[in-house]
Amino acid sequence: MATGALLTLLTLTTPAEVAAADATAVHLAGSGECTYPAKPIKGTPWSLQRVLLDQLWQDTKGKDAQGRPVRVAVIDTGVDVRNPQLAGAVDVKSGSDLLTGPKDTLRGPTVDPVGHGTKVAGIIAARPTPSSGFVGLAPESVIIPIRQNDEKGTGSTQTLAVAVKQAVEAGARVINISQDTADRLKPDSDLERAVQYALAQDVVVVASAGNDGADGTSKPTYPAAYPGVLAVGASDRNNERAYFSQPGDFIGVAAPGVDMVSTVPGGGQCADHGTSFSAPYVAGVAALIRAKHPDWKQNQVVAQIEQTAERAVNGRDRYVGWGVVDPVRALSEDERPLDQVTLPKGPVHGAAAPRPAPLPVGESAQDRQVRLATYVLGGTAVLVAAVTGASMVARERNRRRGAART
Repeated sequence: MATGALLTLLTLTTPAEVAAADATAVHLAGSGECTYPAKPIKGTPWSLQRVLLDQLWQDTKGKDAQGRPVRVAVIDTGVDVRNPQLAGAVDVKSGSDLLTGPKDTLRGPTVDPVGHGTKVAGIIAARPTPSSGFVGLAPESVIIPIRQNDEKGTGSTQTLAVAVKQAVEAGARVINISQDTADRLKPDSDLERAVQYALAQDVVVVASAGNDGADGTSKPTYPAAYPGVLAVGASDRNNERAYFSQPGDFIGVAAPGVDMVSTVPGGGQCADHGTSFSAPYVAGVAALIRAKHPDWKQNQVVAQIEQTAERAVNGRDRYVGWGVVDPVRALSEDERPLDQVTLPKGPVHGAAAPRPAPLPVGESAQDRQVRLATYVLGGTAVLVAAVTGASMVARERNRRRGAART
């Protein structure tokens, strides 16, 4: 197997296959969700409604106690800084462009005709704007843009390995990789060595699990399945696995990955689906932890995210890992660092998880809670009325019997 194996940009769109010289076929996907630039989305996305941002940001928004922003590398299709929410969030000078092409082709780390990398960066570090309720989870962190793939499928595992090393050299404390390959790479491949190098340099590596999970079959994807990488699956509004999210024993946590609003080239926002957008949600949380606890090691940051995730069973499963990430708990239940997840005494491991009621299209988690509460109150009222009516009937029957005896 060649080291330049199949790489997929993880959107829900079916990728187009192209031939690549000196490498296996490379698969890429453009989102196709909107045109750029786009109009601002005024409301607050559901993925942010589930977080109390004031509580999340009570200690940091992405800067440490000395005011230094945490640096997060986005290895992707570039990050377009023409979007006002990203204009001050990207360190262009530290970025790089690993793609090659005709001399008349636009190049540079801020070139992103696909829009994928711009969306990923926004979920991590988009600055607030009065025109939209969307904002990044770590809006004072800084993005290092590394353009390594494009709509033509130019990237490979070889260029991804180079990108990981460049991210470390550029001072990244967190690396987000929203790409994968399902091809089995040879042991000690360039990509595996690059990932292990980043981990050895105390860098948190977050990677998407993949979008080929509709059939429920477990299979490893890379670099997500490499030891030490925080592999992220996608969850829906019910905190259950999104149907497309790739399951496997390597999954660390899940995060929102359906109807994910984020920044697009030129300005504005669009919504998209995929584990591509679950990974930066977790990378944003990792950036906040690194800002609040700069002395914590990369494995301790990962353990903190896994430890505080919302889970229905007392253990780990192949669909959502240790559970769905809880940003506020990750930043508040942090009295001491953990080297690995510790499970409290509780339900038997593997016990069936409760299934929430179906979530109608367009209904937020809060709407669902109100709807269920209404059902409960309504049911209680019906029950009270039935009991009261039965009591009245019984009293009337007894009165009549007494009158008949006199």
